[in-house]
Amino acid sequence: MNSNAERPDPLDSMDDAQAAAAFRRLVRHLRHRHDAQNIDLMGLAGFCRNCLADWVRDAGYPGDKEDARTLIHGMPSGEWKATRQTPAREEQLARMEASIAKNAQE
Repeated sequence: MNSNAERPDPLDSMDDAQAAAAFRRLVRHLRHRHDAQNIDLMGLAGFCRNCLADWVRDAGYPGDKEDARTLIHGMPSGEWKATRQTPAREEQLARMEASIAKNAQE
């Protein structure tokens, strides 16, 4: 999102093939780094793998929510939760809430 309406965002001039390659690399990196928990990503950056799945759907992906999450996680979300997700601690939840509040300011 461009916060300065007077100047164009250079990201908008990026070639779609380059952007797609970078996106695929990001997704594959997140699949590999399953130690980076969604709750921690949310607390730090205000987005997680599930957000990416939602954004893919917002961009026109024809699958449903579960299809998009499977695409991003590299496996069904139920399997991801069972094999990769750890229970959230109170401090993680609090950090996530504070981070999500910043998203509303976009």
